[in-house]
Amino acid sequence: MIQTDFFYKQLIAQGTDFFIGVPDSLLKDFCAYVTDTAPEDKHIIAANEGNAVGLAAGYHFATGKIPLVYMQNSGLGNTVNPLLSLADSEVYSVPLLLLVGWRGEPGVHDEPQHIKQGKCTCSLLDAMQIPYVIMAETEEKLAAQMAYAYKQIAERKSAFAFVARKGTFSSYTLKRTIPVEAKMTREEAIEEIILNADKDACFVSTTGMASRELFELRVKHGMGHEKDFLTVGSMGHASQIALSIALQKKERSVYCLDGDGAALMHLGGMAIIGSRKPANYVHIVLNNNAHDSVGGQPTVGGKIDLCGIAKSCGYGRVCSVTGREELCKALESVNAEKKLSFIEVKIKKGARKDLGRPTTTPVQNKTAFMEYIK
Repeated sequence: MIQTDFFYKQLIAQGTDFFIGVPDSLLKDFCAYVTDTAPEDKHIIAANEGNAVGLAAGYHFATGKIPLVYMQNSGLGNTVNPLLSLADSEVYSVPLLLLVGWRGEPGVHDEPQHIKQGKCTCSLLDAMQIPYVIMAETEEKLAAQMAYAYKQIAERKSAFAFVARKGTFSSYTLKRTIPVEAKMTREEAIEEIILNADKDACFVSTTGMASRELFELRVKHGMGHEKDFLTVGSMGHASQIALSIALQKKERSVYCLDGDGAALMHLGGMAIIGSRKPANYVHIVLNNNAHDSVGGQPTVGGKIDLCGIAKSCGYGRVCSVTGREELCKALESVNAEKKLSFIEVKIKKGARKDLGRPTTTPVQNKTAFMEYIK
């Protein structure tokens, strides 16, 4: 097992002092250490992994140094374009170090959305001609790997990747947190939403805790799961899935349960929603200023005006709420007059320790949902 401070200090010793990325559950301890330790101007939690590569390139252009970009392997897809058309040695030749959490590693139990990505992780790096190593789990071996990695970067003037298995890093608890003025947990907010929505409404929930809580709340209230599409992967895309459904099923209310990190990841989606103005669409962003499902590292959700963005994008009804009463009033307004709506619900961080996972497969979920909205 690698101590988080050991890896960080090794990077600093090699001249890597700028850290950019999107938090990952397998890297959460290292990410938390960086959040607490790195100077504020040396660490950026990016909106998405492609943005992170762009930030890394800019930092190298400005300083000549080698930055570190961290991500879950699911985020590799967001990096393909900038890695190949910007950072590659045949284009701008940007030296950078990638740290990739290996969800879905073959032979290691994981959730269904990670299985194919886990199988393809190393072959995807091979296809992009990015050299890599599976990160060692002893500090002596890791030191040798790092010497090799920086040698490769110096010779190739391009990216090199560390692929980190589950349990690679020692435990570290994030200390630097951003308080949220909120009265409800995410689960309490989702419960109010499903109990006050149109009886024929359907839901598209974002990846992470929100989908898990929605699934368990249906069980708690003796409801079926057919009304819900659980976007267990594809972070940031739930709002576009919901938009397309709303445009095709104009007679049915479509609720998108989004998160602040997910909404920020592909914020341009809100502009497309606003341009189409489906009156049956209710976009709800559950905002706790955190990447809650992967360690609680902060987002910029509390520093920007999400409602102002929604309004400027063309949403017809926009509001922000912090408590049950406000939320219920907002939902009553949605039910009374159909209009493209945006509701920001400020929520507390965290989830139940005993929160389970969906017991249906993704294909079973899709089949039941399609039959319901048919």
